[in-house]
Formats: sequence, C-alpha cells, structure tokens
Amino acid sequence: MAGRRIARRLALLSSAALLTHLSPVVAEAPAGQADAGRFDCRQLADWEPPETPLEWFERSLWANHCLVFQARAVRIGIDGVRTLALSRDIQDGVEREVARFLDGPPVFFERSGHISRMNWSSADESAPASPAGIARHVDQYYRLSLGNDERIANRGAVRLDIEPLDGMRFGQRLWLDAQTSLPLKRELIDDRGRVVETFQFTELQSPRLHEGGVILEDYREPPRQSWFPTWLPDGFVDQPIGSEAEPQDRERPVGHRIYSDGLSTLSLFVEPIEEGHERLIPGLHRLGISLAVVRHVVADERPHQVVVMGELPPRVLVQVAENLAWRESPE
Repeated sequence: MAGRRIARRLALLSSAALLTHLSPVVAEAPAGQADAGRFDCRQLADWEPPETPLEWFERSLWANHCLVFQARAVRIGIDGVRTLALSRDIQDGVEREVARFLDGPPVFFERSGHISRMNWSSADESAPASPAGIARHVDQYYRLSLGNDERIANRGAVRLDIEPLDGMRFGQRLWLDAQTSLPLKRELIDDRGRVVETFQFTELQSPRLHEGGVILEDYREPPRQSWFPTWLPDGFVDQPIGSEAEPQDRERPVGHRIYSDGLSTLSLFVEPIEEGHERLIPGLHRLGISLAVVRHVVADERPHQVVVMGELPPRVLVQVAENLAWRESPE
C-alpha cells in the first residue's frame, strides 16, 4: 500500500543516511581543468596541507570522493547502537559504497554512480557545485572552527566544529584524519545542543588515493511537477536526485524532491490519496534520528499526502510542509 511504501522508503532513506553522513556527494572539478566532468584524484597528493577550518572542510569533501578503503564503524543514536562494515571503491570513475550492519536486523545498503551535483542546471549559478563552492556556501550558514587534536580509530584526527548561525539546522562535529582529511567520526548536534547521533570508524584499513579520475554527473533539467515549496530555510537548494531515488507507482506517482544547504538535507514527498488505500497519520513521526512531518491537503480537487523528512528542527519541517503550493497547470 502507498502509506506503507512511503514509510518503507523513509526508513530506507534513514539507513542510506549512514553513507551520506560522512561523505557529502557534491563536488566538481576545479576551474580550468581540461575535462570539466572528471577530477584526477592523484593531484591531491601534491596539495599543501589544509590550515584553516574552511580548508579542512573542503579537503574532506575531496577525500570522500578520492579515497578507497574498508572500515568498521559504530553508530550510536537514540534508537540504540549498531555496528557496520563499510567499503568504498572506484571503478572507471564510478564510485561504489557499501554498508552492512553486523548486528540487529540484517540491513545491506549499496550506492554507486557518478558524483552528484548540488544544482540541476548549469544556468543556475546560485549553488556552486565544486568542493570550494560548497565550502563557501556552507560557510554562509555555519560557523566553522578547529578544536583539539584527538585519536580516532588509532589515527591522529583534527576536530572540526560546525555550528549553525541560525536555529534552522543542526550542528556537527567532525574528526578528520590528519593525513588524508577523511572524516573518521561525526556527531550530530540538535538545536538544543544535544548530541543525537554519533557515527565513528573503529577500524580503518590503510586508505589509498584512487589512481585515476572520478566522474561528475551531467547537468540535468529538474522534473516537471505541479507542486513546489513556497518556503525553505535560507541556503537550501533544490538538489538533483537519480531516478532510482524516485518512488515508483504507475497508478499514483509519488513526487520526491531533495533540498540541501551543502550539509543538512530535507526530503519532500507528495502523493495523491486514493479511496481505500492506507495513509500515514498526520503529525510528527520519528524515524531513528530523522523526523518526518505528515500532512493531508486538498489540491486540484484531490486529497494529497505531504511528507517532509530530515535531520532538522521539527518547526522547520512543519513550516515547509505547511507552505506547499500548486501551479494551475504543470509547466
């Protein structure tokens, strides 16, 4: 049923977040590179070590795309403790990430593809797609600072504190490998200053720099949909998603859009409600560390179910859900 399918989809997105916590999937080759759709990872070995908080953050984005490794990790959240086996590989410029839970209910998640961009079309210059651009974008909405060096997974680590400049998003603390800038640990901090999740490598086999390039997705035009949010937190940009992320239902299609400020993300789902089909209960729902707000609205003379999900303050999700508009006719 549709309601159960969306609930399963939201649960899957919560699990998928385990891979995206420590590996933002937005990057672009530097200006002037011969092939604008490919970045040669080998040049990272020649770059000077980062010094400022912004440089450390940008370098961590590159490390997430150019390092190959296997690791064990632990996730500690309000829903308990889970251990995972992680692996990351690159073949012919295509990245592949796999996460497998080692305890509790068996869960296996795999993601592969080209590096995603933060905006749909090259004509949209409001959301720069390179790690330098992403870092500058994040710097507008968060305060970045360096903390004390520590030791994580038997490796020296530099702590990076990321504090939101408003109450519209959560903060983070990242511990970056001093040698490679790869994130080794992440703490998610809510708007009350509480650590709501810790994700940490416990064992990292020697990461190596990919001996080749990584490919960026082509720019694409956004899909045509009859609805759109009239309010989003400052800095949140409509982000491209692959077709595999679109819930499929030929009889009652589910619209799905993702919005991100480069660090925090929210997902928006809209589907028509059909007579006799199960629907989610309106209100606030918790899915692990993520929250989901469900509303039932009438648009185009039909009832619809609206779901807004993310690791954001509840009032932000509610405000997005309450400020959805429909065009008179699809463009």
